[in-house]
Amino acid sequence: MSGAPALDVEVRRVGIDDPLAEPLVRELTEEYVRRYGPEAHEEMTRYPADSWTAPHGLLLLLLEDGEPVAGGAYKRYDERTAEVKRMWTASAHRRRGLARRVLDELERAAAGAGYDRIVLTTGPLQPEARGLYLASGYTALFDVDADPLTIGPLPFEKHLL
Repeated sequence: MSGAPALDVEVRRVGIDDPLAEPLVRELTEEYVRRYGPEAHEEMTRYPADSWTAPHGLLLLLLEDGEPVAGGAYKRYDERTAEVKRMWTASAHRRRGLARRVLDELERAAAGAGYDRIVLTTGPLQPEARGLYLASGYTALFDVDADPLTIGPLPFEKHLL
């Protein structure tokens, strides 16, 4: 399905323990481990499950024909700031604008929950994520001309209107 336009998808809020979230957790963990090594497993269990629940956070999935194809979450960073985490698009559904849709949905939900700023961090071995955030109006809080491997985690922010 690579290159296909994003079709109509259902946006569903779920808990991290919802069976529909299993592909997100599994594939994202596998990808982190492939890119960053075995210690990347810890990232996926770093936060308690209630980090992704209202009123301070959420996890949402995009479903196509009832199957999860993309998702993401935010959690409370501070009183006015949400932190995006767990951005994922199923490998068979990439290059369709789904990650951008997830990001748009997360921004809208965060603004609706009273947050006026979003922060996020991606890894230096995720150039597609870096590109997505720059193309989506996020401000890089690092030197974009530097070699990402010399920086480490790549922080971004965006002020919500």
